[in-house]
Order: sequence, then structure tokens, then C-alpha cells
Amino acid sequence: MEKLPKIGLPVLILIVLGIVFISKSTITIGSGEAGVLYKTFGGGVVTDAPPLGEGFHLVAPWNKVIVYEVRQQEVFEKMQVLSSNGLEIKLDASAWFQPDYNKLGLLHQQKGENYVARVLLPTIRSAARSVVGRYTPEQLYSSKRDAIQKEIFEETKKIVGDQFIQLNEVLVRDVTLPPTIKEAIERKLRQEQEALEYEFRLEKARKEAERQKIDAEGKAVANQILSASLTDKILKEKGIQATLELSKSPNAKVVVVGSGKDGMPLILGNQ
Repeated sequence: MEKLPKIGLPVLILIVLGIVFISKSTITIGSGEAGVLYKTFGGGVVTDAPPLGEGFHLVAPWNKVIVYEVRQQEVFEKMQVLSSNGLEIKLDASAWFQPDYNKLGLLHQQKGENYVARVLLPTIRSAARSVVGRYTPEQLYSSKRDAIQKEIFEETKKIVGDQFIQLNEVLVRDVTLPPTIKEAIERKLRQEQEALEYEFRLEKARKEAERQKIDAEGKAVANQILSASLTDKILKEKGIQATLELSKSPNAKVVVVGSGKDGMPLILGNQ
């Protein structure tokens, strides 16, 4: 019985060491993540092989695995930038991004885990200052927000693409102008809208007057044509036709042929 502890102690030590070894030699990488392998005795960060994907992995206990989130992420940034005429503009923007999966080792080696603060945010701020500086406050407030959003995205992507970062989108969420400038722009826009409305009413009245003029000219031409076609013979013929029609009426009347003006029939009724 006294020998059992002596025999069991080495076994127990081996079991403990085995558990420690296994715990240090295994790693589980979650969904949306990838691991960068660091070989302590083998050249440091592994950059010439794909990162460790999701799931269970065995690694030597003296090596390390640095886990990165590789799904799309979003970062927010509030900036103060200057317009083309030197006025201070507050810009609220966000970016959708993710690390370049196949170059994750290079990202870790050259930029580190804090790559968002070191690379992405400074690039967004620089691009925003450059782009906004091309526009006036009025353009930023009204018609150019989509344009500056696209330009900030393109300039940022051009830089971070070489920094092992995949930029998916830049969103300009809000542009805040100084209150006095905003009021002046809104007042000008209202005046322009009123001027456009007045111009529309004038154009409508002009077209209506033109329509009436054309209508009147048409009627005048028609009357001239009609007057030119009504000769004395035609008028007498029309008068005779009208007299014949009236004579067929059941009302009592007296028709005196040739007694009217210009020899037209004269109809005398009961009245």
C-alpha cells in the first residue's frame, strides 16, 4: 500500500503535463474569425501560408495564434473639416471594412492588431478633408452629399488597399454646417423655389394668352373665308330654302313672294 503513492505520483504528473500540453497545443477559432500563426522558433509570423480558419487546430505549445475578426465590421468617425471657402464643417461618417483574409499574416506583421486606429481612421480623415475642401457649404448641404461620399470612399480605398485592408463602403451620415450658414442657404433655396414658381406661373399665363390669340386668329380667318363665300345669289338661295322650310310649319302664316328686301319672300304670321 505504501508503494501506490510512489507509483501513482509520476503517473499523475504525466497526466497533468499531458493536459497542460494539450491545452497549450490546441485552439478553437470561432465563426467569422481567422488565426495568424506565430512560430517562436521558426521565423515569427507566418506570412506565406493561409491563416488558420474556423474550427479546431493543433499547434506546438511554444507557438502562438493571434485571432482576428475577418467578417465585415463598421467603424464610426466624427470629423471637423474645412469647405472650399474655409468654413468649418462637421462630418459624421462610417466605414464598412474587413481585413484582407489572404494577407492577414502581413497585416499582423506590419500593422498589428490595432490596424483600425493606426491605418483606417487616419486615412478616412485625410480623404474627407481633401474631398470636402473641394466643395462649398451650399453644395455639401444640398446636392453633393452622394458625390463626396463616393469620392471619400475611392480615395480611402486607394490607400488602404495596399495596407491589407478591404474597404467595402463609406457612408456620410450627416453634414452639419454653422447655423448662420445653414439659415442663409435655406433662405436662398426658398427664394429660388419662389422664383421658379413665379416663373412657372408667368409661363403658364403666356401660353394661355398665346392659345387665345391663335384661337381668335383662327376664328377671324374662318369668318373672312365665310364672308368671301357668301355672295348675293347664295344668300337669296339660302333665304328661299329657309322660307320653304318655314312654309311647311303648321303655324298660320302668309307668304308674300318677292315682297321682302332684295326681292326675298316675306312671311307674315298671325302676329
